[in-house]
Amino acid sequence: MSTRIFSGLLFVLSLITLTLPAQATSPDAESNAMTATHELTARQQSLLPIAAYAAQGDLKALETALHDGLASGITVNDAKEVLTQLYAYAGFPRSLNALGTLMAVIEDRRSRGIDDEIGLPPQKPIPEGAELLAAGTANQTRLVGNPVKGPLFDFAPTIGEYLKTHLFGDIFSRDNLSWEDRELATIAMLAAIPGAEPQLAAHLNIALNTHLTPEHLHHAGTVLVKRVGGDTATRAQQALAQLSTPETRP
Repeated sequence: MSTRIFSGLLFVLSLITLTLPAQATSPDAESNAMTATHELTARQQSLLPIAAYAAQGDLKALETALHDGLASGITVNDAKEVLTQLYAYAGFPRSLNALGTLMAVIEDRRSRGIDDEIGLPPQKPIPEGAELLAAGTANQTRLVGNPVKGPLFDFAPTIGEYLKTHLFGDIFSRDNLSWEDRELATIAMLAAIPGAEPQLAAHLNIALNTHLTPEHLHHAGTVLVKRVGGDTATRAQQALAQLSTPETRP
């Protein structure tokens, strides 16, 4: 197989796990502050270990990360969205176990008199039927920068339809978690999964199409080093070392 063909296939494979959101980011105060400082907020930093430990299946560490995150300002629905989104990367078993851990953490905090903020549900209706496929296709095309096609999707067209209708249509039409938050969570999940390095590299670069900057992503890497460590931090740092900038991106 030629280097060119292999590189093309690797890029197509990376698209399978793209989880960038499909609507413009809400211009809320947190997004404005983040853009101004090029640093992640304390709330966003808390999402990273939650996503990473959930993807690892380390429920004890996840329990601690959830306690810390809820204390740092994430809502119950923030955590639910991240841990539900996890199934697209680590499978239903780890997603279900992580959600069960969240339930236990909320109950423990409630028993100690702590009532965590629930947060908002999605505000816009999720498309259905033919509209779902159309919305998902448009979302995917907008976020990737061009229509997603290639030999892999010719070989297995069903996976392409699942990407458009469910991942880009269903999940990323849910607007109660921002584009930046979903992408940060995705990067942490992929860093935690051995063998997902091509997808991690793709997400780091595609994240630059949101309000995230290279500085934000390097800050995320620093948080993973300090709060997760191990192979997850190593994979994140190695991918960040290859991160392209607006000047070097093709």
